[in-house]
Amino acid sequence: MFKVDLETNRAQSAIAATAIFLALLVSSPVAARERGTAPPLGYQILCLQQPEQCQGGGASSVNAGRSTLKQLDTVNRAVNRAIRPKADGGGDVWTVGAKSGDCEDYVLAKRQALIAKGFPPSALRVAYVKTAAGEGHALLVVRTNDGDYVLDNLTTSIRKLAASGYRVQSIAGSDPLVWN
Repeated sequence: MFKVDLETNRAQSAIAATAIFLALLVSSPVAARERGTAPPLGYQILCLQQPEQCQGGGASSVNAGRSTLKQLDTVNRAVNRAIRPKADGGGDVWTVGAKSGDCEDYVLAKRQALIAKGFPPSALRVAYVKTAAGEGHALLVVRTNDGDYVLDNLTTSIRKLAASGYRVQSIAGSDPLVWN
């Protein structure tokens, strides 16, 4: 009986190790480069742990009417007020539902809030940018028929990406797992 349990445990461990290896291989920077640019490592880990947070779907852009822009502004301001700024402190940890956090935690909260309001996930793009001072920063970019709008934890106003002063290093496509 002990021998059977030991063999079963070994088989289960081998299956689990293979599954983890394949998951890491598919989402690895090498595989991502074949499809585009690798997402940030913290984002890749989030997607492995909570794949529902990394789903696309729906239209790849939205109409930039008054109602849409008002909703973007409302969500940007509300999330900026709701989350207390706090650095990760060592690792790049992307947290959904954070009460305190850094730029990527704001991005995830804004993405989640807009999806809850009916925005299509494929129109909501996570972007990694460089500030004018050369610092790395994460933003939520909303693709519209009138250009890309930025929701940023460093400002209460929404603005077009082209007028933001940021240099885009990489950005998710309509499939949030494929960056370029």
